[in-house]
Amino acid sequence: MKKKEVNPTNFELEFSTVWSFPKRGDWATHNPEYRGNFAPQIPRNIIEFFSKPGDLIIDPMCGSGTTLVEAKLLHRNAIGFDINPETVKIAKKNLKFEYNSETEQKVKKGNARKIKSIKNKSVDLIITHPPYLNIVKYSEGKIEGDLSNTGNVEKFCNEIELVANEMFRILKPDKYCAILMGDTRRGCHFVPLAYRVMDRFLKAGFVLKEDIIKAQHNCKMTNYWKWRSKHMGFYMIMHEHLFIFRKPTPEEDMKRIKWSINP
Repeated sequence: MKKKEVNPTNFELEFSTVWSFPKRGDWATHNPEYRGNFAPQIPRNIIEFFSKPGDLIIDPMCGSGTTLVEAKLLHRNAIGFDINPETVKIAKKNLKFEYNSETEQKVKKGNARKIKSIKNKSVDLIITHPPYLNIVKYSEGKIEGDLSNTGNVEKFCNEIELVANEMFRILKPDKYCAILMGDTRRGCHFVPLAYRVMDRFLKAGFVLKEDIIKAQHNCKMTNYWKWRSKHMGFYMIMHEHLFIFRKPTPEEDMKRIKWSINP
């Protein structure tokens, strides 16, 4: 068996607002076994573009640890949280590979709505990939607060708003928060879940830096939905939104307040 490379070969940063990775990265410990994890090309691009070596990165819903693995490879400190203790074990396992780095990556059990161990304005970059409602249930209702068990759109968005407020609290001003979010359907009709989530982050105080369209590839359920889309009259959703939010500086906030009072 060919030995896996620790880092990707011939990697190039994306330069547009449309990203497509037909072949997901499989370097280091990356693999598609954990259902719903994102391609490592996504956090690698964000980390390279929006942070520098030694920075602190947080993934509040870290899943199998894709962001944390990339943080280790790119010499960033990182802390990942997940509400599911079994998932925390998976992420810790994926971080166990030899690599010459002076930075530290940790994984802890935690709720993204309230991360008490992280101080106000102490984080340089946030990257996360929340569940999309209850499309993939990670704990089958056994863990209280698990967003993947929330099927109601309004309730899901209310919970995401709590996450957005917490991310705003811990992020340094003029730093970035990236979130990959997809849409869904109800009764064959399109539900713009991503934009509803975006609205909650804007409500928390963030401003939108980028809206990147990420094409989906190699989905396990593609064949299942392909037949149904033809016979039930709807298009398959084959894209996600990668929102890059920025936390305004205090000076910017003051300008916005003055503008709202004296337009």
